[in-house]
Amino acid sequence: MQTTSLACCFLLVSLCFDFSQNETSAPLRKQRRRMRYRGLRSSSAGHGSPRMKLPAPVAVAPSIPLVNFDDSVMGVFDSLIGLGGHESSYSVLPGKKGHCTANGMIMYDKAVWSPKPCVTCLCSKGEVICDTTMCHPLKCPKTIIPEGECCPVCSDTASSLDSSIISLDDVSELSGDSPEPNDLDNANVLSPAPTQTKKDEQFGTEVVEFKEKESNKKDKKRKRKSKKNRQKSKAHYREKKPITRKDAAEEEIQDESDEDDGTFKMTSHFPIPVPPIQAPPLPSGCSTSDTTVSCINAKLTQIPPISDPDLTSLDLTGNSITTISDEAFNGIPNLEWIDLSKNNITSPGIGPQAFKSLKKLKRLYLDGNMLVHIPTALPSTLEEIKINDNHLHAIDEDGLQDLKNLVTLELEGNKLSEANVSPLAFYPLKSLSYLRLGRNTFRIIPQGLPATLEELYLENNQIEEVSEICFNHTRNINVVVLKHNKLEEHRIAPLAWINQENLESIDLSYNKLYHVPSYLPKSLLHLILIGNQIERIPGYVFGHMKPGLEYLYLSFNKLTDDGIDPVSFFGAYHSLRELFLDHNELKSVPFGIDEMRKLRFLRLNNNKIRTVPPERICKAHIIDDDHENSEEEENEESLLEHVHLENNYIKTRQLSPHAFPCIRSYCSVVLKPQKSK
Repeated sequence: MQTTSLACCFLLVSLCFDFSQNETSAPLRKQRRRMRYRGLRSSSAGHGSPRMKLPAPVAVAPSIPLVNFDDSVMGVFDSLIGLGGHESSYSVLPGKKGHCTANGMIMYDKAVWSPKPCVTCLCSKGEVICDTTMCHPLKCPKTIIPEGECCPVCSDTASSLDSSIISLDDVSELSGDSPEPNDLDNANVLSPAPTQTKKDEQFGTEVVEFKEKESNKKDKKRKRKSKKNRQKSKAHYREKKPITRKDAAEEEIQDESDEDDGTFKMTSHFPIPVPPIQAPPLPSGCSTSDTTVSCINAKLTQIPPISDPDLTSLDLTGNSITTISDEAFNGIPNLEWIDLSKNNITSPGIGPQAFKSLKKLKRLYLDGNMLVHIPTALPSTLEEIKINDNHLHAIDEDGLQDLKNLVTLELEGNKLSEANVSPLAFYPLKSLSYLRLGRNTFRIIPQGLPATLEELYLENNQIEEVSEICFNHTRNINVVVLKHNKLEEHRIAPLAWINQENLESIDLSYNKLYHVPSYLPKSLLHLILIGNQIERIPGYVFGHMKPGLEYLYLSFNKLTDDGIDPVSFFGAYHSLRELFLDHNELKSVPFGIDEMRKLRFLRLNNNKIRTVPPERICKAHIIDDDHENSEEEENEESLLEHVHLENNYIKTRQLSPHAFPCIRSYCSVVLKPQKSK
């Protein structure tokens, strides 16, 4: 009965051979190919045991459909032999009709797999039917089994196939997951299965023995070519089979797991994520906003560890920080502004490389600390440095080296003098324009000032002299502040600054001047002489100035009527805008004010003035019949807007109605209160 069934199946297979090649659907072909490769893969790698070198992989044979007794297609086999294989002893799963189990794995009805090379199995209604590839006998003296096939061929034919021979190990790389090769041997037999004839069994045994002999001869050769042939097989496999997303993902994972000796390696497609290094949280009292961290009065004793490359501003004002280590700013290399004012930082507490890594730093504030010298190795990108109110007692010639981009330098409130500041200290500062050295102990103006200097502040020193060489190299100087020093007019050299072409503002307030200094710069616009002992304004003292003095402040001096000549303001009539003569000893309005056609602000308060005669502040205008002359006179009308005359001895009720004809609004004239004896 079994023989008859086998013959019928074989005849049916032969008749449907051509039909199956054209009509078999693509999904079934893909399923068959995956199951076959998975079976080959498992057959070459057991449970930790060495791989068995079988030289005969699955034969490349035409595909035929496997037809059930009800004429339904159950699967596809790669064999020219029908169902004449051995039936395996796989158990039927209870309660799941039609399912099979293989080494603990569930096989659904009609599932196809290859448990070992040249063997293909089918799950049919709960029973496992396996098919072993059978080979036809050959009549040749010498045979050989080419790699990639299950049956031997004559040696002459095999020589032409050497270029395509691959080992079983190489083919196994294309397989997927399947039961192990020894599953059939270890399974329990539950029911007898149909068998082949004795002749077929004997022939199959001889073939296996022949395969083993050939395998031993070529074992070393396969090892050398294993990796190269594996790559060829994969490439050939990709060309023959359309790859879907799912198949591609399975193949990538399978390829990575097929390394030598089964060693596990992480695929490069799925790198292990490295968790970000989180910086310690900011201390209490600190706040952050965009690119700024502010820790004002936060009771810090050290610079907090911060790691933020985007941070550009750090404000640590008003803490108790004493040291700055070399690594203090390593986590914030892009800082542009640091404020460390009002701390307890000392010079020994600053590391020699503390600021060296800050390649973008532009502003550094160290006011109100305990530094005795300027920190070393400051970045050359600095544009502004403030070290006011420290204990600096010296600046040597290397103290400010490499600061070629420095624009502003503030060193007020220290212990600097001409004795401890090198004449070459400011030489490296090729861009310096703003220098503050107030509240130090200079007795003369420092030497070696940069040629680029525009503003110099030396207030609250002990300067007694302005020599004729102190500004020789500063041709761009614009502002000089020398208030609260010990200058007298005869200690100012005639050639000290008279030839300066850009010097527009001089502040000589609170010195020891007795009259307005002569030989002032011809470019001067602002002259501040508040708080001296000036009794006199010499005639023509402003006559050489071009374009002319605009602001003259002589408040809190000792000017009297005799100290102001009719020509004292000569040279400033056409330019003066503000004139402060308050808090002096004037008894009358000085002559010449009515000639100041651009004057807007006049202060004469807190003097001893008793009256304001007509035409003393506002000039009388005689309107001519000539239209052009009257228009010219109108254009020359005073622009005076504010007049202060309070705290004098003026009797306001006795003032002439023509005292302020040029004032457009009387609310601009301040007359109250007045003093009385």
